[in-house]
Amino acid sequence: MTAKDPLLLDQQLCFSLYSASLAMTQLYKPLLESMGLTFPQYLIMLVLWEHDGLTLKELSNRLRQDSGALTPVVKRLEAGGLVTRRRSAEDERNLSIELTPAGRTLREQANGVNGRVREVCALGDAGLDDLRETLVMLRNRLDEEGNPTS
Repeated sequence: MTAKDPLLLDQQLCFSLYSASLAMTQLYKPLLESMGLTFPQYLIMLVLWEHDGLTLKELSNRLRQDSGALTPVVKRLEAGGLVTRRRSAEDERNLSIELTPAGRTLREQANGVNGRVREVCALGDAGLDDLRETLVMLRNRLDEEGNPTS
């Protein structure tokens, strides 16, 4: 039995995560196009369907992205009539993102997206739950080491 070369690309955890992420994003692309959304827009909508009216900073923290990167995506959602941006009366520096009726209605279509992704992954509910939990544990451990923003 030969030892695995730890420097082979296919032996790299980072490449496995990266390539799986690319494949997952490609799976979502046509599903989201039917809803008129891009993947980053979909992630924002998921957060807002869960917690409507978050500030841009809260949204940024939840998605683990810089608010500067999210601003143009939110503006496109607003132009599409799915969200509105409102300045806080108490602190005009705070901008809350709120779903419009059209944005709330779009949630119903998202159930079909989730079902199709689960079907294609073919890991079953328990397998997908285990995978997600493992990935969350990995992300949390990496955060403890000072990697991606928390």
